[in-house]
Amino acid sequence: MTYSIAARCEKTGAFGIAITSSSICVASRCAWVGPLGAVSTQNITDPALGPAGLGLLRQGLGAGAVLDLLLAGTPDPDYRQVGVIDRYGKTALHSGKEALPLAAFSEGRGCIALGNLLASPDVPAQMVAAFEKSSAESLAERLMRGLEAGLAAGGETGDEHAAGLHVADIYDWPVVDLRVDWHDEPIGELRRIWTLYAPQRAAYESRARAPGTAPSF
Repeated sequence: MTYSIAARCEKTGAFGIAITSSSICVASRCAWVGPLGAVSTQNITDPALGPAGLGLLRQGLGAGAVLDLLLAGTPDPDYRQVGVIDRYGKTALHSGKEALPLAAFSEGRGCIALGNLLASPDVPAQMVAAFEKSSAESLAERLMRGLEAGLAAGGETGDEHAAGLHVADIYDWPVVDLRVDWHDEPIGELRRIWTLYAPQRAAYESRARAPGTAPSF
């Protein structure tokens, strides 16, 4: 019922996740980003894995060590799908044997795509391919294209209703945090609000850094 793509930008070091699901509020439960890493947790989700994983990444642990600790600390890890990306762009993922069929995953350079209840096992690979093909774009745009490619490849077996796009850079707060919590076409709606926000993002960041010289409203 969920598919996602998580990545680290090689140019800026930023981290991001784009995600969609037939379940409401998927982004608030499954997508976790910070300035030192990203954690995606899905398939009968344990949301606690998100903040726990970000905390471990802040301590300097690598993706593999973080994943091992998360799986050791969650009930019935065979029911979970978890992806971790660390500050070096190293990735680690887990897709348990009890993950909802059809479950699949794909890894690229500094990126991971995970999915369950998919219409096709090719969905994650198509997401990674779209992400890698758009290397000239911003991280958020690349993630958005990855999510759209997943939908074009068949998406999930049910109808998607929620989606989210999240990017963290050098700040403790996300520089992109957009969510669609119930919509008949959530990925299309996420594309619409990302298109509105993208040209304003730099201004909001400068208001945080230097309010006296930042662009006016």
